Amino acid sequence: MATNAMFAEIAALAGDPARSSMLHALMDGRALTTTMLSRVAGISPQTASGHLSRLTAVGLLSVEKQGRFHYHRLASASVARMLETMMQVAAELEPDRARLSTERGDAELRKARTCFDHFAGQLGVALADTLVAQGFVELNAEAGMVTEAGLTFLDAAGLDTRPLLSRRTGRQGGLLCRQCFDWSERRSHLGGGLGALICTHSMNNGWTRRLDGTRAVLITPKGEKIFREAFGLKINSRRCT
Repeated sequence: MATNAMFAEIAALAGDPARSSMLHALMDGRALTTTMLSRVAGISPQTASGHLSRLTAVGLLSVEKQGRFHYHRLASASVARMLETMMQVAAELEPDRARLSTERGDAELRKARTCFDHFAGQLGVALADTLVAQGFVELNAEAGMVTEAGLTFLDAAGLDTRPLLSRRTGRQGGLLCRQCFDWSERRSHLGGGLGALICTHSMNNGWTRRLDGTRAVLITPKGEKIFREAFGLKINSRRCT
């Protein structure tokens, strides 16, 4: 169990505005340089370097050096889940009048975004709902399982299910997916291996693409067609259901 001291240290590190901005920028799973993150936080690269060193030392970030550049990323999916949960609490405590003044960027995040290595927002929740409703996924409070029908469906949709099958007999047994609570929808989307598989395949095959400077994701016309016809989602310019 985490000590109170460690809990307090993590909370203090994540609570600083500059460090919070940098952590949020890394929630899409990519690795960014110190200079990139300093721009996000609105601080100098030297100041950013000090903040990033502290985040790395406590284990919230990992760093990889390539030439003269240092690339930083979230250390694990659990760090991303912590940040997503903090955003959920912040959204619940935010005054109602502030919620009503939704900017365009916020609306895009709510429709579709990445949460570390999987989809979140309306797209993520809708995918979870339709896969469960069709019997392709079984979820409970702690974990989830892709059914045989689900594996057949994913194969037919062109997704490579071999990573899921390999995990089925590995240390994690049959726990192939899990729920991840969505701060904007107040419901669960799919995380774990299945969530990562759908997100990676969608990005690699032009179903979705990242929007520069944000975690928001654009669903392409090709993606709209596939999500509607293959997955059974109802997608329009404003909402996914």
